[in-house]
Amino acid sequence: MNEEIRNKYEAVIGLEVHAQMLTKTKAYSNDVNEYGSHPNTNVSVITLGHPGTLPVMNKKTIEFAIRLGLACESNIARNQYFARKNYFYPDLPKGYQITQDKTPICTGGKIFIRTEDGSEKAINLTRIHMEEDAGKSIHDVDVYDTLVDLNRAGTPLLEIVTEPDIRSSQEAYNYLTEVRKLVRYLDICDGNMEEGSLRCDANISVRLKGTEKFGTKVEVKNMNSIRNVQRAIEFEINRQIEAIENGDPLTQETRAFDALKGITISMRSKEAANDYRYFPEPDLQPLFVDQTQIDSIKKEMPALPRELFFKYTKEFGLSDYDAYNLTDNKGIALYYEEIIDLTSNYKAAANWMMGDVKSYLNEYGVEIDEFPITPKTISELIQLIDNGKVSTSIASQRIFPELLKTKESPLQIAERLNLIQNSDEDSLKQFILQVFDENKNEVERYRAGEKQLTGFFMGKLMKVSQGKADPKIANGLLRQMLES
Repeated sequence: MNEEIRNKYEAVIGLEVHAQMLTKTKAYSNDVNEYGSHPNTNVSVITLGHPGTLPVMNKKTIEFAIRLGLACESNIARNQYFARKNYFYPDLPKGYQITQDKTPICTGGKIFIRTEDGSEKAINLTRIHMEEDAGKSIHDVDVYDTLVDLNRAGTPLLEIVTEPDIRSSQEAYNYLTEVRKLVRYLDICDGNMEEGSLRCDANISVRLKGTEKFGTKVEVKNMNSIRNVQRAIEFEINRQIEAIENGDPLTQETRAFDALKGITISMRSKEAANDYRYFPEPDLQPLFVDQTQIDSIKKEMPALPRELFFKYTKEFGLSDYDAYNLTDNKGIALYYEEIIDLTSNYKAAANWMMGDVKSYLNEYGVEIDEFPITPKTISELIQLIDNGKVSTSIASQRIFPELLKTKESPLQIAERLNLIQNSDEDSLKQFILQVFDENKNEVERYRAGEKQLTGFFMGKLMKVSQGKADPKIANGLLRQMLES
């Protein structure tokens, strides 16, 4: 699309994220909540809505919803009741969905993202409410028929609805990344979009810049990755701008995203709220949340990624880049927290996490909880370097690989392999004299003014000392002897 035309318009985007909760059982029954089971095995008469059956509230879902609301600084509703949202799908066995309509458990709040220029932006939330999932229609197994798996029916969901505050596909990408990170930190959802445990619908419209009135809104569904959400939004923005520029009408509708072609396809006209015929759920008692319950959950809240980011940058003096990488994964952040409980060399700890530790995790395709070296051992390795016993390169190249194979401490390995740095000046002088003797031309060049040769001599010195020369002491002696 012509950049000049594109720049005339701005996108107005709101996202609806459905997060499946990590409860052992479903929202209103004791059916197992488990991904990957044989189709239609985690189903009972309650999930199917048979006559005479009654739903029972899963208390854990309330706790998870409050946990997310507190993390987003939302208002927690004290009095709530549930509603029935009526619509027909072959994978919705009851013919209705138990949800929250007029009284969502959380209202307001915000989730912060980083914009393209590095500044922070708050994406305001409209609501967070509890509901149950439908089953799953499978279209790609049987050539002739659509198959239905009801295992997912009744799985507890949190729906997180934003205000139309997002202005680009990149901001949507950043927002979803933060949501996934947040629910993982809170241990309420595993965030796996590929498995459908985190799903996103995007409401997109465009308008001329400077215009207050919203354009015609289109909802896009069927996106199974954060990257595909970004791609779908980008396509839809361009499609809508082209339609407006060509004088073609836009209709409020629901569209699907074809990931292979990178396009959106019309599915149906968008339902209005009255199409769902909401009415109060007669089989569930109204829900009351008291302040004592909220306070109890608040006390158990973990440190969250934004909080840790500011701790690492403001208190520890780490770069934004380091802080982002350390907080991107909860397991990495917790491991780093354990290290810095034992050492105050925060930068060295960050370097080990983002260097050797992450390299190992990436090479072997494992998570941090499978990493064989403990945080205490990493802190001992840092201490060994800080005390001048070994160099950073020796620690990385010789000691770290040994730590992966043995239960010995870093000091024990250094002593066994004869890696302890030599800080004895008499011994270092002998090494330096050997370097001078083997590189007489370079000594003359240095003394003639080529001071940049210092690095050359240090490299030779480390080689003849087998990496055991204390760099700080050796560097001073080297310069002193070169100048004499």
